[in-house]
Amino acid sequence: MPVTPRSLFCLISQLLVLALQTPALAQSSSNGIAATVNGNVITKSEVREAVVTQEQMLRFQIQNDPAALERELRNLHATALDSLIDRELVLAEFKRIGAVFKSQWVDDDINGIIRDSFKGNRDAFVKDLANTGMTLKKFRDMREKMMIVQAMRGKQASQQAPATPKEIEDFYKKNIEKWREGGMIKISTITIPKFSAGASGSVEDQIKIAQEIRGKLLKGADFATTAKTYSQDSHAEDGGAWDWIARDQMKPSIAKVAFSMKTGGLSEVINDEAAYIIIACDAIKPGNVKSLQELRPEIEHAVSSEKSKGVIDKWMEGLRKRAVIKKFGN
Repeated sequence: MPVTPRSLFCLISQLLVLALQTPALAQSSSNGIAATVNGNVITKSEVREAVVTQEQMLRFQIQNDPAALERELRNLHATALDSLIDRELVLAEFKRIGAVFKSQWVDDDINGIIRDSFKGNRDAFVKDLANTGMTLKKFRDMREKMMIVQAMRGKQASQQAPATPKEIEDFYKKNIEKWREGGMIKISTITIPKFSAGASGSVEDQIKIAQEIRGKLLKGADFATTAKTYSQDSHAEDGGAWDWIARDQMKPSIAKVAFSMKTGGLSEVINDEAAYIIIACDAIKPGNVKSLQELRPEIEHAVSSEKSKGVIDKWMEGLRKRAVIKKFGN
């Protein structure tokens, strides 16, 4: 796939996660050891570098959804070392089976990037790399390793069986709300802000309040009266009641919960970006859903992707069990 100059930083970020460490890095006294995989060292500086570059990429990609960005950053910090360990395992397996990766394939790939994204100007490509602190030699080495890892994972994924008619039908039924269009809903809400102006309570105190309110509702407390007493949103004076609203007019995270409810239902306490929210479903018009026949190609692809992931996960677990992996503390 062509790589634009603007996206070159993202490509380099991905390569940094997959890059194999050099002996010089492993031996540097300034780099602590984060882990060893069958005796091969992963340094703490490698982990830090991977985290920093991936953070920059995530902040570029997820600019308008703070909650999603926060989740991705937490996941990045939690899995950075494991990702580098998995990379090392795949590269070691490639070497163990005696596989061959022709240097010409890497040259062709890089030449394609230069041709498609830099109009064949190799000097401009090298200059763009330099602006990100990357040499052509290092880029090539990292690109080769990324291509090897992708090829090895792709080989495993290709071994999974095609999606069966039953798997397609089950996936359709399980995810049917995803393809529903034109739905309308009438809800009431109680909103408890995580950080209330002038309040001394912590976030933990606020969620405790929200949970206690939900408990009262489950025991029969009137929703409208409770909303007027506790809720802090624009609908509180109306007892939390909203007019009819379309799915696509709602915040996706709220719509997902609301449209999964039945009339008269009460949601769990929803942990939204800045508040804890309780939803009561007053009435619902589900809307129309696309037919299975219309969606079959999309679902076949989704089921195949799920099965491929399962095959790759099982393969990776086998590599981990056969390896000697040691992690070292901070």
